[in-house]
Amino acid sequence: MNYKDYIRVIEDFPQPGIRFKDITTLLGNGDVYRSAIEEMKAALKDKQIDLIAGPEARGFVVGAPLALALGVGFVPIRKSGKLPGETVEASYDLEYGKDKLAIHKDAIAPGQRVLIADDLLATGGTIATTMNLIRQVGGDVVGASFLIELSYLNGRDKLEGIDVFSLIQY
Repeated sequence: MNYKDYIRVIEDFPQPGIRFKDITTLLGNGDVYRSAIEEMKAALKDKQIDLIAGPEARGFVVGAPLALALGVGFVPIRKSGKLPGETVEASYDLEYGKDKLAIHKDAIAPGQRVLIADDLLATGGTIATTMNLIRQVGGDVVGASFLIELSYLNGRDKLEGIDVFSLIQY
């Protein structure tokens, strides 16, 4: 299936020069959404995964259904101040700004094998920060899976040492 047919590109959002890949049009089609998650699941069939971690917010709409499909737990990586328990936090650069992510200190047991799932791999800043947080609480990052990869931004370069899968590349 050509998933690009189901992704709307919005020019100059959230700022001039950005060609935003809007996945809401893919998510709104149940058959296509299910197919995308199933293809991502199939690509991970040989991985031993204990948990999937997804960064807020669109990582939730990819990571949670992927975790459900694989029969593993899901760990939300939230923006600073959004998690109610004791957290570990880290700052990072976005393609067009700065932000801070957090994880519960007890979300991952030491040695658990964690796959990161998100909607988009762009510059790699969000995912590198997510990897750092998972490792700080004792998790072993075994890979990352994305609905979309903007390969021209070279985000994979920040993810050395882990397997990376992307369903769609631009």
